[in-house]
Amino acid sequence: MSSKATTPPNEMSFLDHLEELRWHLIRSVLAVVIIGSIAFLMKDFIFDTVIFGPKKMDFPTYKLFCDIATYFGFDSAFCADKLPFTIQSRLMSGQFSAHIWTSIWAGFIIGFPYVLYEMWKFISPGLYEKERRNSRGFIFIASFLFFLGVLFGYYVVSPLSINFLGTYQVSSEVTNEFDLASYISTVRASVIACGVLFELPIIIFFLTKIGLVTPEIMRKYRKIALVVVLILSAVITPPDVASQIIVAIPVLILYQVSIYISAMVLRKERKKAEKEKKANRNVKSN
Repeated sequence: MSSKATTPPNEMSFLDHLEELRWHLIRSVLAVVIIGSIAFLMKDFIFDTVIFGPKKMDFPTYKLFCDIATYFGFDSAFCADKLPFTIQSRLMSGQFSAHIWTSIWAGFIIGFPYVLYEMWKFISPGLYEKERRNSRGFIFIASFLFFLGVLFGYYVVSPLSINFLGTYQVSSEVTNEFDLASYISTVRASVIACGVLFELPIIIFFLTKIGLVTPEIMRKYRKIALVVVLILSAVITPPDVASQIIVAIPVLILYQVSIYISAMVLRKERKKAEKEKKANRNVKSN
């Protein structure tokens, strides 16, 4: 065991790397389980306040849209007293299963910075010292973007989706009685998807680093990206222009920021290549 600990990372065998990865994964899973266990004990807060928050009409998002509609003199579904649907569990183990899985997902979301830290500890020894210095703040920035996306998904995408799907009817003969798992999956998908989506600048940074993406490519397909974003916004939001714009704007801003990041990475790579060429010329001339 001591020989493994003193072996430099670049001299480790393939099995040693697998062993190292295994322990990073174990620590990540352990962190998620510990945080998830705490979330499991906080059942009332997790479900009544967080999960079922977007179901209540006093949710901050509904109040904001209601105030805006009232200010401009419009009638709005966001000003209703309650959403016209109920949530039920049709399986014997439905509520317990929902409790378990929701706690695990809560553990992953809250423990995301630590999971990222463990993955970074595994990857960073394979980087050059200069690359490690240039990547300082990676965990903070990636975690910040993830939590920003989670908040956007919870306070914007999730309530807009629930309000639309919960009030949608093909006929007055049909009553909306949603299964517990279906409701939770809607909230979870909105939160996790937005959390991952907000990592776009980080993803573009690494894709540019390995040469798969350039700012020219992103600018070329910007119009297509705009159409895709608007289509996605139309799918996950109520069928009104205002809601679609609210969802689309942050994504388009992230896309534009990603273009700047890609251009910045390429500039640094070109400067680095020029310095290396000059150094090689000086060596040859000497």
